[in-house]
Amino acid sequence: QLQLVESGGGLVQPGGSLRLSCAASEFTLANYHIGWFRQAPGKEREGVSCISSNGASTYYADAVKGRFTASRDSVDKNTVYLQMNSLKPEDTAVYYCAALGRFTEVQAMCGMPFYQMDYCGKGTLVTVSP
Repeated sequence: QLQLVESGGGLVQPGGSLRLSCAASEFTLANYHIGWFRQAPGKEREGVSCISSNGASTYYADAVKGRFTASRDSVDKNTVYLQMNSLKPEDTAVYYCAALGRFTEVQAMCGMPFYQMDYCGKGTLVTVSP
């Protein structure tokens, strides 16, 4: 079964940084928009950042704008990153990456239900705590 794999989560203090990676092994991510979603305890999953298949367009939710940066690896076309800086306790969540092959505006992708994604990962936990 085709799947994405997230990595890079962990425990970090407020104000710290983490870089999440999303990788695929059996298909090329270059053909897909990639979205980063998160689900905090007791809350619904939400889209935080989406990047177009060619990396030219990005979208960020207001809660992470200016702190998070999505990018695509320039060499390894099967890896996408989410650089998270100035982390806050409210960023604590399980972070998922997802791929969408039906091209749409990246802002629209981040607003779509997670179950409508073509492929997704199992998530990586990010905990921001003193």
